[in-house]
Amino acid sequence: MAREFSRTDRVGQQIHKEIASILQNEFKNRDPRLGMVTVSSVEVSRDLAHAKIYVTFFENDDELMKEYLTILEDNKGFIRSLLASRMRMRAVPALKFVNDGSLIEGIRIANLVSETRNKDAERARLAGRETDEQDTSKPSEE
Repeated sequence: MAREFSRTDRVGQQIHKEIASILQNEFKNRDPRLGMVTVSSVEVSRDLAHAKIYVTFFENDDELMKEYLTILEDNKGFIRSLLASRMRMRAVPALKFVNDGSLIEGIRIANLVSETRNKDAERARLAGRETDEQDTSKPSEE
């Protein structure tokens, strides 16, 4: 019988949960410069030696987001040691933090779609008004 989830998926989910907890509880006391951060997903290599941690920051400033990523990269040894104490694995994967721009990109696309829909509705409203004016200018045949 095939397993529903592969081992790498299960390890990735556990790492996701633990790192989110570490960043929320332990890490904010160590380095208060780090702003609001969310772990959006985790990719683990097949050999479980490397893990990419995709994080989302609640900031719009690119320089500030780069600084936050630098803070996380500088402290990844500390985060990895806390992760090792929480997980029962022979070897904890090496961590790499990556900015996840999908949330910002999704918001940008949603704004473009709503802007386009509003323009289309305005065009339809103006086109409807023009046809109404043309209809009233013609004499009725009764």
